[in-house]
Amino acid sequence: MGRYLFRLPDIGEGVTEAEIVAWHVKPGDRVREDDNLADVMTDKATVEMSSPVDGTVTAVHGDVGAMLPVGAVLVGLDVDGEGHARVAALPPGDEDRGENYPPPAGD
Repeated sequence: MGRYLFRLPDIGEGVTEAEIVAWHVKPGDRVREDDNLADVMTDKATVEMSSPVDGTVTAVHGDVGAMLPVGAVLVGLDVDGEGHARVAALPPGDEDRGENYPPPAGD
């Protein structure tokens, strides 16, 4: 089994962060590709965040009302196969950290 970290994507139009307005999953839930994970709101629109993979939710990052920067981990998932390549680069124990990882160069 592998781990997949779903990060808040770049929604476009200069958006750098989004507010979590609703969760549709919790740890332990089984999701399929395209299932709605959460709704996030930017200064331009409210957007549904859909799962890019089938898996089991291991963690959700942020409470309703929390602001997350683009690139921050939104949901951790256990998936069949090897999972997400970037996870292998994380230090042990940091797989579910809800921050940008690895930090941007220069930090």
